[in-house]
Amino acid sequence: MHTPHHDVVVVGGGHNGLTAAAYLARAGLRTVVLEQQDHLGGASVSAAVFPGVEARLSRYSYLVSLLPQQVRDELGLDLRLVRRRVSSYTPDPRTAGASGLLVSDDRDATTASFERLGAGADRAGWDALYARTARAAAALWPTVTEPLLSREQARERVGDDAVWGLLVGRPVGLSVADAVADDVVRGVVLTDALIGTFADTDADLLANRCFLYHVIGGGTGDWDVPVGGMGAVQAALAAAARAAGAGTVTGARVVSLDPDGRLVVDVDGTEQVLTADRVVWAGAPAGLDAALAAAGATPHAGTALAAPEGSQLKVNMLLRRLPRLRDASVDPRDAFAGTFHVNESASQIATAFAQASAGRLPDVPPCEVYCHTLSDRSVLGADLAASEAQTLTLFGLHMPARLFREDPDGAREQALAATLASIGSVLDEPLEDVLLTGPDGRPCLEVRTPVDLEGDVGLPGGHIFHRDLQWPWAETDEQVGTWGVETVHDRVVLGGAGARRGGGVSGIPGRSAAMSLLAAGDRR
Repeated sequence: MHTPHHDVVVVGGGHNGLTAAAYLARAGLRTVVLEQQDHLGGASVSAAVFPGVEARLSRYSYLVSLLPQQVRDELGLDLRLVRRRVSSYTPDPRTAGASGLLVSDDRDATTASFERLGAGADRAGWDALYARTARAAAALWPTVTEPLLSREQARERVGDDAVWGLLVGRPVGLSVADAVADDVVRGVVLTDALIGTFADTDADLLANRCFLYHVIGGGTGDWDVPVGGMGAVQAALAAAARAAGAGTVTGARVVSLDPDGRLVVDVDGTEQVLTADRVVWAGAPAGLDAALAAAGATPHAGTALAAPEGSQLKVNMLLRRLPRLRDASVDPRDAFAGTFHVNESASQIATAFAQASAGRLPDVPPCEVYCHTLSDRSVLGADLAASEAQTLTLFGLHMPARLFREDPDGAREQALAATLASIGSVLDEPLEDVLLTGPDGRPCLEVRTPVDLEGDVGLPGGHIFHRDLQWPWAETDEQVGTWGVETVHDRVVLGGAGARRGGGVSGIPGRSAAMSLLAAGDRR
């Protein structure tokens, strides 16, 4: 029987795998993408979450910051991203939400909001802090589509020891405390160090890595809304890959991978064998190790540092209208236009981390909310779009997978109840009272824990970055000048979020995988 052969097999049809396939096929390589699920996109998908309700939500990932314009231009992506007019609103937990901090592109209004919060003295420190991150973004963002710099070369690019110290030299929580004093203001900054990351911001440089990725995206740190939802990103990349000649196969699970390029694949229950000159593993590194082990091969370098563990609760909702606020000075349409921070003061974040570290769900879960439909109503059906209906995505911090392992269903319900109580504590009405009800009589609410994400989309430990984020530069002499995707097996490279410079919706590791292979001479 003939064994199909390809120049490149890409394992994983998420946005990074599609990115790699598009570049490689455009270079003339016979490329096929294998995706385990019955659809492409991985975590970058839109879905009709609620039966009978015409709304397609960005079910897992939901905003775009790290997708370089260079990738969009090189692949000719038909994709529109829009900038949010408000950065964030944070109800003050000390007043049960009767006041708060609104940060927008209106400088005078933002300054006035600092004053109303009682944190007017922090305005200058806030500006100085973000001026430093802006300098880092301008220096480091262009490097993410280049071969890896050394740590010292990256420091030279930044060219400012104060900026380097803030981002790399000491725990970010300490630097933020030096810059701003107010508990709420410090918390707003620190949330960028904790998305998908379980860390102590005063002690763990892992939080610094997360913070760095959040503030350099696009060279500005802005997080943009994909028009049409996250599925529009997947659709644009899939179209680019197919237009270049890449094939795609869904329902295809890789059972084993021999480093010589022989793959055993279960396609809808039937095992098949195919071979390839090169393999791009665009799934999680832990999955690559499992596939290599099944073939009796050694794991690739650097994956077995620690078992990946996600640390977030994801709640998707559809509302009849936005909830009322206790803060009469702020319009709900402004408050929810950016990131709505809930009980995310620095002290509340620290308390939640301590409780989760001790093995218990946080009493008052810190969380943040994003409303896609204030920026883009195309994800709603015509009737909903003409109404006051809004989607809400809630992302809860410090909810590590370990809290959900023993009793997944019970812990999920407890976490949801605590989270709804948390957001309700700063609103003028319970969020449950404004949930839309579907034709089946159920409220339009879906909750996913790290354990659920592990089952839904194969994220090991529910880790949204596949494993802990790494610095976006080389950490050994051997890595300098490489693309951060190489493994101990010459014919196998990483191409997913677990690669160096991975994480987020970026396409960077997918592009890096393609550049690594093409630089090695795999060009036709």
